[in-house]
Amino acid sequence: MTEFGVVMEPSPGYTAALAVELEAMGFDILLCPDTQCLAPDPWGQLSLAAAATGRLRLGSGVTNPYTRDASVTAGALATLQLEAAGRALCGIGRGDSSAAHIGRRSASTAELRQYVEQLRGYLQGGMVVRNGTPSRLRWLEDIELPPVPLDIACTGPATIRMAADVADRVSFAVGSAPERIDWALATLRGRLAETGRDRGSIRVGAYINLVCDPDQGRAIDLARMISGMVAHFAGMKHAPLDQLPARLRPLAAAMQSGYDMARHARDDGSHLELVDDEFVDWFSICGPPEKCAARLGALLERGLDHVYLLGGSPVPAPHGARQAAMVEQTRLFATHVMPRLR
Repeated sequence: MTEFGVVMEPSPGYTAALAVELEAMGFDILLCPDTQCLAPDPWGQLSLAAAATGRLRLGSGVTNPYTRDASVTAGALATLQLEAAGRALCGIGRGDSSAAHIGRRSASTAELRQYVEQLRGYLQGGMVVRNGTPSRLRWLEDIELPPVPLDIACTGPATIRMAADVADRVSFAVGSAPERIDWALATLRGRLAETGRDRGSIRVGAYINLVCDPDQGRAIDLARMISGMVAHFAGMKHAPLDQLPARLRPLAAAMQSGYDMARHARDDGSHLELVDDEFVDWFSICGPPEKCAARLGALLERGLDHVYLLGGSPVPAPHGARQAAMVEQTRLFATHVMPRLR
């Protein structure tokens, strides 16, 4: 069965209550970004959400290899897994805003792979050699920890191929245009064919830019920030652009030098002047329930096992109210689209 999740920034005083709402709406997963300069810390908020819910799976969306040592992230994940009675998962990527806001570059694909392998070693109770020192989570010795799925967010071909080798779950962050999902799936399948790994051993999905609203113009406006952000992922510095479709390549190239990182994930970023309505409508799914169901349904038919919604909020600030408004904005999707696609 298809899993439906929501990406929501954690916010003290709001996260647990909003998790209860999302669970009641029928969502399966809540992911919280781990970007320390732009949003509150996710792990404590996710534990509070675990205590308030009974079915919702909970995890990072996404964490990264730079701002926390692998042993620290593994300890946080193991703690959440125990608090949530086996409902934790780890969304992880190369790092973008989390690294940029402390003056660092994103991790390379090789660095991300090594970090994922270290996480798995720690979570399985194994010994991980760090700088010549044997290292393990000693406090897990007498605890039976259910496996924590490692879910790699992928924006480019190298990361997709690496994730096909080591991930439990692969989640594309390439936009919601059908040709982008087709390209990502073809890249993944090509790597699976090379290695012989069974497609059934890995769950494959995508972060989907989607705003469901009866007013299509309002939906496009709400989706503009997410469209610009995901287009920036495609054009991260030094990333190859030759595999991008013609409609995305010029914007991705402009984002490599012109992305307003100081206003990342905000609606007032200067780069959003480059993101016109036509692009948003192509790169995201925006509009009334019938349109959202048709376009998302077509993507699910391509073989996606899960989708994580990247939505928009009609309330820009303060932080907690922004998250609450985003969840409320998602209610129309939950009541009129999601049941049709189950």
